[in-house]
Amino acid sequence: MSGLPTQPKNDNVLIGFDKADDAGVYLLRDDLAIVQTVDFFTPIVDDPFVYGQIAALNSINDVWAMAGTPLTALAITCFPKKGVDPAILGEIMRGGLETLNRYGVTLLGGHSVDSEQIMFGYAVTGVIDPRKIASNSGARVGDVIILTKPIGTGVIATGIKFEKTTPEVAAASVATMLTPGSYAAEAMREFGVTGATDVTGFSLLGHAWELAKASNVEILIEPGKVPLLEGALELAAAGLLTSADKTNREYVGADIEIADSVEQNLVRLLFDPQTAGGMLMSIPAARAHELLRTLRENYPQANIIGTVRKKTDRSIRVTSL
Repeated sequence: MSGLPTQPKNDNVLIGFDKADDAGVYLLRDDLAIVQTVDFFTPIVDDPFVYGQIAALNSINDVWAMAGTPLTALAITCFPKKGVDPAILGEIMRGGLETLNRYGVTLLGGHSVDSEQIMFGYAVTGVIDPRKIASNSGARVGDVIILTKPIGTGVIATGIKFEKTTPEVAAASVATMLTPGSYAAEAMREFGVTGATDVTGFSLLGHAWELAKASNVEILIEPGKVPLLEGALELAAAGLLTSADKTNREYVGADIEIADSVEQNLVRLLFDPQTAGGMLMSIPAARAHELLRTLRENYPQANIIGTVRKKTDRSIRVTSL
């Protein structure tokens, strides 16, 4: 989208696509704005109902990542007319609707395309108080960085594809993906968090880099404090990586420094693309532990994983203090 012509200035656009935020925000009145996002992806689990659940939650999370409240959704699907039982699509959509209903999001309709590659997701609209937006540009020097969920869903999904992931590891990954970001959004509003994003396809390091770039700061990540899903490190060591391991490294490029002491399989997880991943929050250090206690009521592995510093020659540094 960076190659598109410049749009006419619109003062009602509070968050556009220029800062790589999770959703756009458009002002309606002084105390009300709408939040809009869209996301869809290929199957990452074998069960079509669970795939639909994860796809719905992954889409809704982008509204929660802005500290907003999701209200409505439009389904988007690519599905083949021939060769695959249409009942599978019914199960995918049933799983998605179950999740929408659970979190008070109304399905208004959708659009489908005949395609050999199955994909599914939603365009979601929500509302937000324009004075309480959490965005990529809200991190400040002196803040600490909190991650709410463990990482590793990408390598685990690859392991499922090649039948290398144990049922226990797969179940724990699905449970993590199906843990909603609504609790994080509530906490962000309560604690006045202004810097946040959710960790999805661009990996923990990719999304932390977006946060650092948009805020014009440097973020130091302490790798030993990053929560990991059970079995993910072993699957990374076995080479069960996604294609995004390479593209996410290219995405951040040379604007990152990783200490030689950081174990390479852990680095692979730091670049692992996530689905319905955790929230990455930036908050003043004085309030961080209070926020962490609140988050751990619903995200038991939430942890402080880094700090925000004055910008130097890198946006991200990965090293143990």
